Amino acid sequence: MKQAAAVLRQMTREDLPAVMEIERTTFPADAWSEAMMRGELRDQPRTRHYVVAEVGGRIVGYAGLAAAADQADVQTIAVLEGHRRSGIGAALMDALLAEAVRRGARQVFLEVRADNAPAQTMYERFGFERLGLRRRYYDDGMDAITMVKELERP
Repeated sequence: MKQAAAVLRQMTREDLPAVMEIERTTFPADAWSEAMMRGELRDQPRTRHYVVAEVGGRIVGYAGLAAAADQADVQTIAVLEGHRRSGIGAALMDALLAEAVRRGARQVFLEVRADNAPAQTMYERFGFERLGLRRRYYDDGMDAITMVKELERP
């Protein structure tokens, strides 16, 4: 059976219970706190842009971008396990990159766990290139791979 297409929209504070459930199940070793996520939303739209993906009215993924001057950073991106490999992560990344371009960014940076090969593969498909390594970046001691994508200007 074909999965329904995801609908993307801007994240609101009312979305936090569902978002935090995805956050805790997706990133058990280093989940953000609800206070951290609320802080991110307080900076929206000034320096932040957060979106959720819904399927059948249920939030199944979310993503966030920080942008200042000509640089943007993917803050987070997560999709519920049962909805992965269905194009939702790619749709979320497309939305973040489009917002980065809209805000005038020339580069987008991100960190990804060194042990998260599927995410690294997706980022490489989007044109991100490995930049460096941040040793013991995550709370559980895992390294982070830093990546960058140069954006084409319209």
